[in-house]
Amino acid sequence: MKKRLALVLSLVLAVTSLAGCGKKAENTEEKVYKIGITQFADHPSLDNCREGFIEGLKSEGFEEGKNIEIDYKSAMADMSINTQIAGTFAANGMDLVCGIATPSAQALYASCFEQNIPVIFNAVSDPIGAELAKSETETLPGITGVSDQLPVKQQLELIRNLLPDAKTIGILYTTSEANSISTLEIYKKEAPNYGFTIEALGIGSEAEVAQAADVLLSKVDCISNMTDNTVVSALAVVLDKANAANKPVFGSEEEQVKNGCLACSGLDYVTLGKMAGVMAARVLKGEAIENIPFETMKESFVTINKTVAEQFGIDTSKLENATIVE
Repeated sequence: MKKRLALVLSLVLAVTSLAGCGKKAENTEEKVYKIGITQFADHPSLDNCREGFIEGLKSEGFEEGKNIEIDYKSAMADMSINTQIAGTFAANGMDLVCGIATPSAQALYASCFEQNIPVIFNAVSDPIGAELAKSETETLPGITGVSDQLPVKQQLELIRNLLPDAKTIGILYTTSEANSISTLEIYKKEAPNYGFTIEALGIGSEAEVAQAADVLLSKVDCISNMTDNTVVSALAVVLDKANAANKPVFGSEEEQVKNGCLACSGLDYVTLGKMAGVMAARVLKGEAIENIPFETMKESFVTINKTVAEQFGIDTSKLENATIVE
């Protein structure tokens, strides 16, 4: 009888122990974080930002299919869709959201701040002007990120080296993109130092790009792109018009040069995205977002399209340390 009672007690203890282990395993299961990513338009530089962002998260231990779920949406350069996406992310209770390009970052911050959802911005040229940061050292509550402020001086120097006789640079920009307006002001300020004047023409939508390009090309020696999302989305149209007018287009980053622009002094947008991904990981690990000041990527490099340079009879041999693409 005693032996039978001891056996029963042993079985009860074993079952209890196993149940306890099951509860412990359940309680320590790694959380899966919901991350929303939205980019304002579909073009290679913003695509590179998104890919880099995911790589940056992975480098810090956050990987899709393991401990994060990513909901990615594109606004297709449409402001109303952009706002809808931000509202959806806020309503779905994301753990963190990333806005790629100024309009997307602004919409996310407006929708997600009250929901206490941290916002990481990426590819925002002027975070202070876009009201996404107080200063270069002070964040706003609930948001930080990485700026892609263009190296305008280096771009102007490049244009002068490749087009020694040029006088007027044309710039197309979207009047509703704060990043474009602030960068345009830098162009206007710096251009006289390199012997240029700036002829700028604003547009309201992608549908206006073709006509605006025709008007602008009649007044300028070349076009220089900024990181204007609407214009870059219509790069093929701009290049088609410029080639017909026999005038070169300078890009704002490497992918545009690969797609037919003459050259650029630009940034690496995959690296830009990785920087933002690492920031996001710090927040997911528990660091207060207010303690993470935004960063500005400052290292730029020159890329030249050899085929386009030959088309315009431009000698690129004097440019050292340039990346050559065809």
